[in-house]
Amino acid sequence: MSRLDSAIRRLQAQRACLGHAADIIEGRGGGERVDGVVLELGLGNGRTYDHLREILPDRTIYVFDRQLAAHPDCRPDDDRLFLGEMASTLPHAAARLPAPAALAHLDIGSGEIPETERNIAGVEPPLLAMLAAGGMVVSDQPLPTLARSAGIDAVGPPPEVADGRYFLYRRAKL
Repeated sequence: MSRLDSAIRRLQAQRACLGHAADIIEGRGGGERVDGVVLELGLGNGRTYDHLREILPDRTIYVFDRQLAAHPDCRPDDDRLFLGEMASTLPHAAARLPAPAALAHLDIGSGEIPETERNIAGVEPPLLAMLAAGGMVVSDQPLPTLARSAGIDAVGPPPEVADGRYFLYRRAKL
């Protein structure tokens, strides 16, 4: 498969999984709505942040990244932006957020295995502490510690997304 085809499939999977998770936390389809904020870990150029604003217009979105490189139209307000290493900024943010996270989207893969593994290891513990009951995590990487945590279940992707392309987890309702 060409790199272009792979990128297209990744973006299609990302959109489908974000839509699926948004439906779950909004209670569309029969479940209960999950109250809380949205976390975007890995702003990049801002495309996913922009999409989250569109599909979850009533949610407050907090963004985390090492540095700001997004298009000006796809940047959060300064009071919703945390810059620096996520392993440091997430615990700091947890004390400042007005509510737990109903949804967290992680786009933290770097393409380099050691760096990606460091990102995952630094993000999983604070993320676990910040996730609301019934909250969803959508990730470009598997999250082994999260997956083994009590009260966290892996959720299958929507039918149009191949297993292993994107990863979804949900904290059990209390």
